[in-house]
Amino acid sequence: MSGVAGAGAAASSCGPAIFASGGSGIAARLPSRVLEHIFSYLDLSDLTRCSLVCWHWNNCLADENSEVWRSLCARLLSEEALRSDILCNLPTYKGKLKSFQHALSSHDCSRNVYVKKNGFTLHRNPVAQSTDGARGKIGFTEGRHAWEIWWEGPLGTVAVIGIATKRAPMQCQGYVALLGSDDQSWGWNLVDNNLLHNGEVNGNFPQCNNAPKYQIGERIRVILDMDDKTLAFERGFEFLGVAFRGLPKTCLFPAVSAVYGNTEVTMVYLGKPLDG
Repeated sequence: MSGVAGAGAAASSCGPAIFASGGSGIAARLPSRVLEHIFSYLDLSDLTRCSLVCWHWNNCLADENSEVWRSLCARLLSEEALRSDILCNLPTYKGKLKSFQHALSSHDCSRNVYVKKNGFTLHRNPVAQSTDGARGKIGFTEGRHAWEIWWEGPLGTVAVIGIATKRAPMQCQGYVALLGSDDQSWGWNLVDNNLLHNGEVNGNFPQCNNAPKYQIGERIRVILDMDDKTLAFERGFEFLGVAFRGLPKTCLFPAVSAVYGNTEVTMVYLGKPLDG
């Protein structure tokens, strides 16, 4: 295992400097099969650093469906997540791993919810007079990001998807629109199609006559653009429009809040959204 530790150390100490020069030491001459064997023992953060060590290492990790990424998926992801259609819109093993890395957090959520063993689905316990939410594991301060969210149970009176800062509460008394209840979160209530922020309704969404109601199991794509400071939504690959503009320059997390007992919500991070 000393070779594995050495790989991690090389990635940490060498960094982009060797990558820029193309690499000229032993690291750059190791056969790809040897590297793949070593890399298969490392975690995702170590592999990201390894890709910066030299061109040879970067090329070895460039195939997102290689044995390195497949073995890491087998170690970290549940069999249910890999065999079901939860990750059906992520064609590569590396993409599935990144999605798991960005999934809803089991440590940053209401005490009345938990993340199921598949690693992606939130289950709300049947607790009366409580609204309960969860944030994603990783927030964003720059770039463009997309994720899918869908309900796998009744919506109840309030079912909100959107974004929140780290300061936004993830639990409150009563059945309310938790996301959008203060200036730290922005949400779309799928029950009545209202946009919510700072405790106020910011209009209906999407802005069209007789907008269809959300259907159970329907995947909604959330698009956060931290460069343009906007939040938009898609449904069935139809762009519904920008819901919020002028978002603050702070770390924003994917978030969801629910009220119905035993309902379940799944979130899958997709990465950078496709243009067009």
